[in-house]
Amino acid sequence: MTSAYSDPAPVTVRVPAKVNLELLVGPARDDGFHTLSTVYQAVSLHDDVTVALDDDWGCSVHGPYADVVPSGASNLALRAARLLADETAIDTPVHVSIVKSIPVAGGMAGGSADAAATLVACDRLWSLGLSTEELEEYAAELGSDVPFLIRGGTAMGSGRGERLAPVLARGSYHWVFAISDIGLSTPEVYAECDALRGDTPVPDPVPNPELMSALRTGDPHVLARQLTNDLQPAAISLRPELGELLKSGLAFGALGGVVSGSGPTVAFLVEDVEAAIDLTVALTATGAAREVRKAVGPVHGAHVIPARVD
Repeated sequence: MTSAYSDPAPVTVRVPAKVNLELLVGPARDDGFHTLSTVYQAVSLHDDVTVALDDDWGCSVHGPYADVVPSGASNLALRAARLLADETAIDTPVHVSIVKSIPVAGGMAGGSADAAATLVACDRLWSLGLSTEELEEYAAELGSDVPFLIRGGTAMGSGRGERLAPVLARGSYHWVFAISDIGLSTPEVYAECDALRGDTPVPDPVPNPELMSALRTGDPHVLARQLTNDLQPAAISLRPELGELLKSGLAFGALGGVVSGSGPTVAFLVEDVEAAIDLTVALTATGAAREVRKAVGPVHGAHVIPARVD
């Protein structure tokens, strides 16, 4: 007979990756971050994060990218669990287990996704009953992209990306992601962006109304023309082959392409699932990209998934 006081079962949360449809980078702030205006879209590349009560705080990482993710105290997901515990006076340690499928250091917010998933999982495990808005406030303390991965869908980010506003978007979009086996450091990309700009004055960024209009049409051809990333020249400066990859994807039929976030993943928008398959085959068969993943967006943010019944 199960005791009424038995420990709660582990909680598993599935969380998506993101692509920046628009990333406009303003001047550096006093805190070292840059003022941003961005439009995020959550896409169907996912990590699964399981949180379970344990005798001590810990983290383990599994999956194809596990060997390049820290599992110690610096892991952002473990930091998320400890932050939430500290802020809510919880003294029950947990173990965080991550099944990693989102590329690491690829501009798709894989670490931020795991942190978002951990916040949602710990909220359920500890029966805190926090609102989405409350979770997003804690998420903002961990990183610029973390609040969006709790929300998902399509949203506009301002500040350093953590202040979110809903965006009216119609339809579903098909993406092909060309993934590099060598990551790019986000701080290095921002530093290169600053260096390329030199002494040129940089205004505070504002959202592009044409992008907002494109999202309301639900037409990938219209959206493809508005994909923008101010960090793309910096990423290509550091990794010139990304420029060639963008040209290849467009030559093979992509409607549009953009470096995702700080790179080096390159996101190609295509017309439909058949076009996604065709582009995937072309990129891999020609050697233009070693790893290619298909996805759709927008999708839901971090959400609890039912436990498996064996």
